[in-house]
Formats: sequence, structure tokens, C-alpha cells
Amino acid sequence: MTTEIEILQYLHYNPLAKRSDILPSLSKQVSDRTLMRMLSEATAKGHIEVVGRGPATRYRLTPQAHVTMELNLGTYFDKDVDERQVQESFNFELINEILPKVDLFTDEELQRLDNAQKLFRQHLSEMSELEYRKEMERLGIDLSWKSSQIEGNTYSLLETERLLKEKQTASGKTKEEAVMLLNHKDALDFILDVPDYLKDLTVAHIEEIHALLTKELGVERNIRHRRVGITGTNYTPLDNEFQIREALEDTVRLINGKNNIFEKALLALVLLSYIQAFTDGNKRTARIVSNGILIANGYCPISFRTVDSIDYKKAMLMFYEQNNISAFKRIFIDQFLFAVKTYF
Repeated sequence: MTTEIEILQYLHYNPLAKRSDILPSLSKQVSDRTLMRMLSEATAKGHIEVVGRGPATRYRLTPQAHVTMELNLGTYFDKDVDERQVQESFNFELINEILPKVDLFTDEELQRLDNAQKLFRQHLSEMSELEYRKEMERLGIDLSWKSSQIEGNTYSLLETERLLKEKQTASGKTKEEAVMLLNHKDALDFILDVPDYLKDLTVAHIEEIHALLTKELGVERNIRHRRVGITGTNYTPLDNEFQIREALEDTVRLINGKNNIFEKALLALVLLSYIQAFTDGNKRTARIVSNGILIANGYCPISFRTVDSIDYKKAMLMFYEQNNISAFKRIFIDQFLFAVKTYF
């Protein structure tokens, strides 16, 4: 890890720190003059903001750096849940004040994604409607399996394929597991049949996708009006129904206001999970809504097939606890590139 990254990581967890606070935290000993130069360079790059003057000078990350800088997941999750320094409550500034000012992707990342999208469009132009639907069916099976597996479903990929194609349930599995998978298929079929449905996102559209994904699973359809906890973290989502709806409305406004489709899809993935608007099914809803945004705009959808479930959950927890998107962004990019290469 470079000294510059160490400085940024220290400021991430210790905002408004003085130079005298930063200096002893560095693994490599540097002079105060060298630290001043490095802080000045990081400020010029737009990573750090300077607050105050003279002896009262303090440093903090810019919103851009706070949201997108690389954080070390290994060392972070080596700490027990109660030892981690986290933002335990919902950050009201995140959606309205911070994320509108942040570019989620670097120019290089966007170039990679745009090149893959061009390849997808080229392949699509060479396919018949029947071939396209077959590839979408294959992707849909993988997405239904992986999305459900992340939530603890024990169906294998082959068992999922048999269920979705032949309606044959697997022995030793619960009825709820089969229903969860079939609901994914219904939600995906709905999006494919009405491809423009999520072009302009609304709270009602999000609620409808959630209803499709959770039908016959004993999950309340409406926005929750009681507290929920999340296993493995001390982050506690909003528990006020009116604040939850307001957060959803703000999220819809933010996503619709973005021009870049990749930013729209990534924001839907993380923010619908972060808000936890429903008693259950939030991450499933986020994955399907995100894919619906991609499909509505003619972009390749994502199956998440090769994602490790633990890595997915850690990346999500990092966003819950630190409002940092870097780990989840890596997953999104890798899975988009995988989808273009694998299905189309």
C-alpha cells in the first residue's frame, strides 16, 4: 500500500484530522515536510479538502474520494462486527448531497464498459429475436439461481434450470425455495415483455417488482413501518415509513437525473439495498430493478453468476457501513464484462 493510499484511508475513518494525527499512523516514516507535500498533491487531485488555516488546519476526504476510493476489505473484515468503526445510521446527506456530485466510474472504467456494450450491440444486431430470447432465458436462469443463492437458497444451478424450464422441484428442498426462484423468472419475464417499464424509474415500479419477487412468500407488499436489522453489521436502516418513502423518492430522482446508464444501474443496486424499504426481498429487488434499467436502455443485463456470495455481502456491507462503493463497483464491472462475453 502506498503512503498516499494510507493517508486517504486514515482520513476516511478519521475526518478532520491534523497532520500531527496523520503522521504517526503511517507505516513508512516520512518527514512533516514530505507529508505536507503529499497532502497538497492529494488536494490538487481532488481527493482531500483543507479546512481552516495555520495551526488549526485539518483535512478530510472530498465526497468523490470518500465514495469511490479503494478500501482494503481484507483488513476491514478481519475486525469483529463490534470492533469496526461504522456509520450506524442512515446517512441522509448521501443521496441528495453527496452522490449527485460524485462520478462513480473513472474514464478508464467507462471505456471498458462502453467497449463491452458496443460488442453486445454488435452481437445483438446479428441475432434473431428467437436467439435473443434463448440467450436471455439462459442468463435469466443463472441470475435467478445466483440472486437466490445470495439470499440462502440451496438449489443448485442444474436444479434451478430444471425447475424453471420443466417446473420440476428438487427433492429435499423447501417449497419457499422453489417459489423464490419461480418469482425471479416471473419478474424477468415481465421486464422482457415490457422492456420500457424501468426506463423512467418510479417508486410504484420498484414496489411492483418487489411484489413479483416476494409473492406467496409471506412478505408484506408495502413499504415497511417497523424496524429491521441486518445480520453481520451494526448499520441500522431507517424505521420511519415516511422517511423510507422519501429516501426512495430521492433515489428515484437521483437515478433518473443521471445520464450514464451504468451509473443508473449501479446506484439502483446499492441504494435499494441500503434503504431496505421492505421487510424482505430488498437485495433481490435491487438486482432485478438494476437489470431492468439496463434492459430498458438497450444494455446487456447481468447474471452475477460468478460472484462469490460472501464477496457480494462484504461489498454491500462496506457500502452500508462506510458509504464506499469501490468493492461493489468492481463486482458490477466484472459481471457486466462477463455477461457480454458469456451470453451474447
